[in-house]
Amino acid sequence: MQLKKKDVFFVQGSSCDSVFYLQKGRAKLTIVSAAGKEATISLLAAGEFVGEECVAGVVGPRLSTATAITACTALRIERKEMIRILHEEHAFSDLFLVFLLTKSMRTQADLVDQLFNSSEKRLARILLLMAEFGQPGTEETLIPAITQETLANMIGTTRARVSFFMNRFRKLGFIEYNGRIRVHKSLLTVLLYDQPSHNNAQRASLLDEIRDESEAVKYTKAEDTRAKSPLREG
Repeated sequence: MQLKKKDVFFVQGSSCDSVFYLQKGRAKLTIVSAAGKEATISLLAAGEFVGEECVAGVVGPRLSTATAITACTALRIERKEMIRILHEEHAFSDLFLVFLLTKSMRTQADLVDQLFNSSEKRLARILLLMAEFGQPGTEETLIPAITQETLANMIGTTRARVSFFMNRFRKLGFIEYNGRIRVHKSLLTVLLYDQPSHNNAQRASLLDEIRDESEAVKYTKAEDTRAKSPLREG
């Protein structure tokens, strides 16, 4: 299958009758609540399967919508054929098992990230994942076009909060952001340290400047309010 940007592989609630193997391009999984709120739950890259839940013993409707975020090439495999190949082609079974285990580990890491890390660290992590850091020789990568609203949905915060952190990362030299986002390896310092150590004197001066901005005060106040107990302080 050849899909253009914004084309869909399948939609939430449709019949779960096939699996897609993404050969080229990027895609995303989104889910819509009963109240109509949409959230992005995963980003997908070449070499990953989409809609793999159809091989489960009990087949139900699709739980999410898969949409291309760049031009994509994908192989569509019917459920019956997928099950046959898994039983008969051991090399393919090994490939599929590695994918499932990797996805399970990533899902657990996402949960830990949501439970214990700040929204700033969560944003840094998702940008690094999209840039596919860890690949040999990778120093900086231009990631696919993605909106701040989508990033906010993925890390569980507001678009304004994402905008604030993106501006901070850009001023610290961790990313370039002019329509498309280019991620530098130095962004890893946000994950490795509570306070990034990129030129401490310059950073201290920059953070003082950021704190003086009215939006920084507003965002920090909102975050503090969420963290406080509902009981009044003495």
